[in-house]
Amino acid sequence: MPAVQLLLLACLVGGVGARTAQFQKANDQSGRCQYTFRVASPSESSCPEQDQAMSAIQGLQRDSRDQRATLEATKARLSSLEAVLHRLTSGQPTGPLEAQQGLQKELEALRREREQLETQTRELESAFSNLVRDKSALEEEKRQLQAENEDLARRLESSSQEVASLRRGQCPQAHSSSQDVPSGSREVAKWNLENVDFQELKSELTEVPASQILKEGLSGHPKSEEEGTGCGELVWVGEPVTLRTAETITGKYGVWMRDPQAAYPYTRETTWRIDTVGTDIRQVFEYDLSGQFTQGYPSKVHVLPRPLESTGAVVYRGSLYFQAAESRTLLRYDLRTETLKAEKEIPGAGYHGQFPYSWGGYTDIDLAVDETGLWVIYSTEAAKGAIVLSKLNPETLELEQTWETNIRKQSVANAFIICGTLYTVSSYSSPDATVNFAYDTGTGSSKALTVPFKNRYKYSSMIDYNPLERKLFAWDNFNMVTYDIKLSRM
Repeated sequence: MPAVQLLLLACLVGGVGARTAQFQKANDQSGRCQYTFRVASPSESSCPEQDQAMSAIQGLQRDSRDQRATLEATKARLSSLEAVLHRLTSGQPTGPLEAQQGLQKELEALRREREQLETQTRELESAFSNLVRDKSALEEEKRQLQAENEDLARRLESSSQEVASLRRGQCPQAHSSSQDVPSGSREVAKWNLENVDFQELKSELTEVPASQILKEGLSGHPKSEEEGTGCGELVWVGEPVTLRTAETITGKYGVWMRDPQAAYPYTRETTWRIDTVGTDIRQVFEYDLSGQFTQGYPSKVHVLPRPLESTGAVVYRGSLYFQAAESRTLLRYDLRTETLKAEKEIPGAGYHGQFPYSWGGYTDIDLAVDETGLWVIYSTEAAKGAIVLSKLNPETLELEQTWETNIRKQSVANAFIICGTLYTVSSYSSPDATVNFAYDTGTGSSKALTVPFKNRYKYSSMIDYNPLERKLFAWDNFNMVTYDIKLSRM
């Protein structure tokens, strides 16, 4: 628009210079007054075409932009000159000194960065030294534990030899002269103190019937009817006893186990533990002694060839049985050879959140062990969410027999099996829960119960029965606990 005005002004000036301007006033066709001003072109004999006029206007616009750019550049140079002039008139140094000051500032910044890097290096060296010390301490503890383990192994071997000798009746005899021994006993050892005036001490081996040994058990004291090997209905669950607390968030829930039918190289003390928080659960911690388990020093860590899911794993006859992640497949993993020995898909079983216990955790498939063998607890679409119970072959994982209960799986917090009877727990978080149902596979009938059950830490994610120790093992909110139980007389 300014270019157009400039063009008109040029034409007007040119017309005035040529003294050919004309001014006229007249009414138009509608009777309104119009003023007409005419100026002759000083250089054009005739009016240009419309395209030529637009070209001229665009040329003027380009000239205007070029002049504006030149003006801006001139203003910038002028501002720079004014700044230099101001420094000169005020006595301030210029150029090289300012550059030197800039370099000095950069040098100071580099020095600060160097100091920070040196500080970080010292901190890393200190942390590395601490790690080396910790490693040395752990290695020393490992050596001590190995020495203790070897000592215990020697003592166990010595005890085994003594037991074998006692069973054969080949007791060591003293070299001194024989003396009379009470009837029903025979002399097995005697101190020979030669000339020292001390009373001789003599131990006696008394014949004990095998039936009495079985009745009293390995502990050496008679068992009550409730604590015996007989089966009955669950009538009492004791207070939880805490053995170990998990160290990290991965131990919020998990599963820990002992083998009720342990075979060499494992014993009744050998314990396995799996932290089950995560998406790729493969680590199985093994503890040779119960003391190692309670102190948190594993003797071995297994890495499973396939990840497991849920807290339903068990150890039985030297194998770990577990559910493969995101599948209805059961796996048998031999702990001694560290290989998979069998796998079996449970037909129609829900998995990965279809029919879990009420606390969730993908607990659709739950394995269990009791006096009669290996079991699996699950549900199917055909059972409409009710608990289904199957007896498993521990070698092949084939289903030998199956029972369908009338207990809805998602309405209970957990389940375990004692003497062929399934028991369920009412709540995983209530401090005062109950064992609320029992299903007897022998009769195929269920009944309601109200046996008190304590969730001390208010998040029980695993409850299993160990038929050797006749205790319940549980994982309650980072804590590994046990419960004593009592069964009624048959």
